[in-house]
Amino acid sequence: MPTNVVTQLDVKSHNTPDEKRRPDKAAVDVVTVGDYTIGRLTFEPGWRWSESIKPVVNTDSCQNSHVGFCVAGKLVVETTDGKRINITQGDSYTIPPGHDAWVEGDDSFTGIEFLSAATFAKAAD
Repeated sequence: MPTNVVTQLDVKSHNTPDEKRRPDKAAVDVVTVGDYTIGRLTFEPGWRWSESIKPVVNTDSCQNSHVGFCVAGKLVVETTDGKRINITQGDSYTIPPGHDAWVEGDDSFTGIEFLSAATFAKAAD
């Protein structure tokens, strides 16, 4: 298994991110620290990938690989082959490409993403 090596001391706040993306019912705040891009994803109640992000990226399902941690709320993820997981506060998660996702309940979902932040909810050039 490859080992990541951190080569510099760095800190940035998601409250003043390097980049902000604001698709419908979502806030994606991205910072780059050292060689790593980290995103704080906040999805409002009623958010669904296929309604909010699909029109931005123009793919049938989310094609990002995700590794993250749920800070708040509940997210349901369903793969194109029908597998489903619930992600709730305190959960760490991995999600492969080929899925839809939606917020369940009346609370916003907030997740910290370590793998997909550089490209999530970003239109292709």
